[in-house]
Amino acid sequence: MAKRKVHRRARKILGEEPLALVWCEIHKRIPQPPKEVHRAAGKGRLKPGHHWLLYVGATLFFFVVVPMMLIDKLGDKTGEMLAKRREPYRRTPGSRSDTGPQRSTPQRSTQDRGPTGRADDPAHGVFDGDWNLTAGRLLLRWYGHSPTPKRLVMLAHDRICIAASPRRRLSPTKADDFRSVAEFPLDAARIEGESGQPRGFATFRICFADGSWLEVGRLAEPEDADHFLRTISA
Repeated sequence: MAKRKVHRRARKILGEEPLALVWCEIHKRIPQPPKEVHRAAGKGRLKPGHHWLLYVGATLFFFVVVPMMLIDKLGDKTGEMLAKRREPYRRTPGSRSDTGPQRSTPQRSTQDRGPTGRADDPAHGVFDGDWNLTAGRLLLRWYGHSPTPKRLVMLAHDRICIAASPRRRLSPTKADDFRSVAEFPLDAARIEGESGQPRGFATFRICFADGSWLEVGRLAEPEDADHFLRTISA
């Protein structure tokens, strides 16, 4: 459960004790918007930033691990070639050639391989798909407020507040440097979700008055998540 300093920061932003709060994320990749829409919105990032240790690990892998794997593979191939050259060529008289007719393995056509897995929904279930409505505009600047994927959704008596921390990594129970990045009065937005959802798969939607919606998941802290879902489903 979020610590007292998190609630203290939330209370300072809202001006009251939050009814419920929870850290959450866009649980799927943000779809690629049309180029003209992205350009008009400032061409902000559509992916979360990564910690510097990830880049260090990737560099070590490509410049240390991969060359060692290639050298090891080359050594195995060289050993096999030398072993073959040392073997005397033996051919038993009357023996049949090994290069006889071979059975061809029936190949399945691409039409028999079943569905390709291509999603019919271009928005991948992240939002309603209209970049010109509230949810789409919010997505276009989602990672512009903070490189971390986590967002704190807070419920007050008269509004919904979405907050973000400037850090790349944070602890949902301890982060207290978040700031409000979007607020919506209750006549402009509402939250829909069900309580009792399976742990790890729980999601909820932020639905806006213009008919657009945004779905989030990966709810942090079981107690906060359960209380939040109970509150919005009451």
